[in-house]
This record gives sequence, C-alpha cells and structure tokens, in this order.
Amino acid sequence: MISIRDAIPADAAAILPIHNHAVLSTTAVWNEGESDLAGREAWLAARAAAGFPVLVAEIDDEVAGYASFGDFRAWDGYRFTVEHSVYVDPARHRAGVGRALLEALIERARAMGKHAMIAGIEAGNQGSIALHCSLGFEEVGRLPQVGAKFGRWLDLVFLQLTLDDRAAP
Repeated sequence: MISIRDAIPADAAAILPIHNHAVLSTTAVWNEGESDLAGREAWLAARAAAGFPVLVAEIDDEVAGYASFGDFRAWDGYRFTVEHSVYVDPARHRAGVGRALLEALIERARAMGKHAMIAGIEAGNQGSIALHCSLGFEEVGRLPQVGAKFGRWLDLVFLQLTLDDRAAP
C-alpha cells in the first residue's frame, strides 16, 4: 500500500538516489551533475521556508518517490500558479506511486488556494504525459529544442490543470 506524507529533513537521504537517477539516466531533470546530500537537504529546507510542500510516497516504510511544487514564475501576477515535479524510484515505476503523489499535490495546491498547476515535461516522456492527461491536465504548449542532454536537443511540453473556476482576484 502507498502512503503519502510530508517530507522531513531526514528524508533527504532517501530522496537523493531517486533524484540522482533522474539526473544521470533520464531526461526528466535537465541537469547533468549529480546532487549531494547537502544539496538535497538545502533544497528541502528552501521549499519549507518558501511554504511549498515536499511529499514522499512510502511503500513498506521505504521512500518510493517524492514530489513538490513551487512558483511557476517569480512575478506577483503568477502567484496563483505553481509548477510541480514528481520523481519515482525506478524500482517502483508503474506501481501507482507517481499517480498517488500527483493526486496529493493537486489537493495540496487546491488547499493552498492555487488556481493553476503546470507540468513541464520532456516531449519523449510519454508515460508522464499520459499520467498527467489522465488526471485532467491538457497540453497548452510545446517548445522545440529548448534543452540539451545526452548529446541531443530536447523539446519541452507544457501541460496545465486549472484547479478551480473562480474569477481572477
């Protein structure tokens, strides 16, 4: 069974190998250098200080994935929009972990009064795109060749979920 909870500082050690796998082996993260424990601890602390959630999924008391969201862009006009990320231990892919994390993030964003959630996904990551679409996200833009990794150009797909139907403030 998958359980979702807020991350604590001690989770940085379990988040680190999941993050580094995504960096070294996938196009989900467009960094090319691994992080270290201090880097993941600092990231967790910065998210907490900014008031943004970091969630972990556990299976059998082991971290199977993590997810977070933060500002989409820094300007005030974007304050109701967040961009998120979800990462799953490769040994737990296709086990419902990503879906559970994303569903929990959506609910957290709604509870925080956010209006829109954005996903920026490498165009070749059809599994992630399909997951997002199954939860109501719609493709709203495509930016060809805006990234580079593994000796090739990467296209970025933006998907959006509108979280409520309220009028703009």
